[in-house]
Amino acid sequence: MSIHIVALGNEGDAFHQDNRPSGLIRTYLGRSPLVSGDESSLLLNAASTVARPVFTEYQASAFGNVKLVVHDCPVWDIFDSDWYTSRNLIGGADIIVIKYNVNDKFSFHEVKDNYIPVIKRALNSVPVIIAAVGTRQNEELPCTCPLCTSDRGSCVSTTEGIQLAKELGATYLELHSLDDFYIGKYFGGVLEYFMIQALNQKTSEKMKKRKMSNSFHGIRPPQLEQPEKMPVLKAEASHYNSDLNNLLFCCQCVDVVFYNPNLKEVVEAHKIVLCAVSHVFMLLFNVKSPTDIQDSSIIRTTQDLFAINRDTAFPGASQESSGNPPLRVIVKDALFCSCLSDILRFIYSGAFQWEELEEDIRKKLKDSGDVSDVIEKVKCILKTPGKINCLRNCKTYQARKPLWFYNTSLKFFLNKPMLADVVFEIQGTTVPAHRAILVARCEVMAAMFNGNYMEAKSVLIPVYGVSKETFLSFLEYLYTDSCCPAGIFQAMCLLICAEMYQVSRLQHICELFIITQLQSMPSRELASMNLDIVDLLKKAKFHHSDCLSTWLLHFIATNYLIFSQKPEFQDLSVEERSFVEKHRWPSNMYLKQLAEYRKYIHSRKCRCLVM
Repeated sequence: MSIHIVALGNEGDAFHQDNRPSGLIRTYLGRSPLVSGDESSLLLNAASTVARPVFTEYQASAFGNVKLVVHDCPVWDIFDSDWYTSRNLIGGADIIVIKYNVNDKFSFHEVKDNYIPVIKRALNSVPVIIAAVGTRQNEELPCTCPLCTSDRGSCVSTTEGIQLAKELGATYLELHSLDDFYIGKYFGGVLEYFMIQALNQKTSEKMKKRKMSNSFHGIRPPQLEQPEKMPVLKAEASHYNSDLNNLLFCCQCVDVVFYNPNLKEVVEAHKIVLCAVSHVFMLLFNVKSPTDIQDSSIIRTTQDLFAINRDTAFPGASQESSGNPPLRVIVKDALFCSCLSDILRFIYSGAFQWEELEEDIRKKLKDSGDVSDVIEKVKCILKTPGKINCLRNCKTYQARKPLWFYNTSLKFFLNKPMLADVVFEIQGTTVPAHRAILVARCEVMAAMFNGNYMEAKSVLIPVYGVSKETFLSFLEYLYTDSCCPAGIFQAMCLLICAEMYQVSRLQHICELFIITQLQSMPSRELASMNLDIVDLLKKAKFHHSDCLSTWLLHFIATNYLIFSQKPEFQDLSVEERSFVEKHRWPSNMYLKQLAEYRKYIHSRKCRCLVM
């Protein structure tokens, strides 16, 4: 018999990572007298089988001979990256432990906003423990950064924790430290109580099953084996930020060049990326007007720092491309210009690595006053219109996500003519786009626009084989790193488009979407749906979606009684049919045994002797 515990959340102190103690779960397993297992045997290293494991898995023995399995996931991004595994583990949990640090408001909101909705959907009379770890420290003031939406400087109050516990019907504990008292007697006592309750419930259920199995005069019904485990698809990690960051160094599709006050070239850049993070550049490149922005500080910053030069007699103008030369921008401030390459690298990275930027500027400008002046100008460039720019100390600002998510984003320019330098013609309509983003995010388009192809010199490019809606969804992924297909058919069309342009991560996203939709369908809906699952299988194979095609074969085999009655089942190849028959569920042997058992139950031997 075993007990499964799932622990979610991060109990570490975000302000004192260097002095962070051992985790709550690991400390309990190492100190509890009821749990046996040395330090080396507690942690199962899953790195050999999974590149980025969703959960850290511990195994030990409790109460002598009870197997204790604990899955610990402290980071929501990792939990969300493989939700299929995460959902299954939460659904099979006997006890759920939610933990956060009272001095880290972000960890509390991560638990409240992300984990709790998932747990509510999967919760089925499973006991929940909410552990608030740490002693509250009120010395540090809350962060007043305009770019930081979290309230990380303040503590999580007891009232907030109790309110969260009420929402789940959970047990709320405050653990001021991870010592023997709080871990062994306080947390351990509550956890062990729920463990005993879980064991009692499992024992009771086992006894009920045993009684039912002996109810037919010693003749036991056939045992239906579990279907084979479906193949697990693992999502590919996002490289959205690195793609845009690499765009600065590859010097492709450059449409703006910055010069110092002496008219010497400093660095090349891309209007679309600069405008995606800054209203100053939107104003400079005429994407927005002063009337649209209505912020005097942004208008003043634009006028003080930059000037556009369209002089045909400009040095080096004759060497520029005659077709559509890059826009020339003069940087008026000499100190700011000397640090411009570092500032652009900071912007292209998503504008969230403030400490690195400040360190790079300090290496070039020895005077601390000059460093502060340049940093203030960077803040003004990244300022949101209408908000006070009150970021005092860049070191206290550690954004969880890049600025793409806080300010304007690339989605603002999706399917809009602003700054567009290429137009796709699809089904008689046009879709404007930006070469810089396409080149950064798609290797096929990078080769297409920079090779010896007609697309490299053409503005209007025809697209065949996909619909406008599918191509717009494809562009949405390139611009935003996310997509939301309307259904299985749309996801399959998007997968085909992704395969055509060799965007593997989008293929994986579409595969996961299709699998999720099919798994969520009840048997009755599977039997009545018009979707041709065999046709879906053949398309997946044709477009080299090996993971999806393998999964679909297992899905057909697992739901054999449903799909074998459909006409398209005959379209399976000999090899596919052989695979499905071999892995079908329920098996032929079980169905034969079940028929014999039913025949026996309805025979005269089992009828009442009185009748």
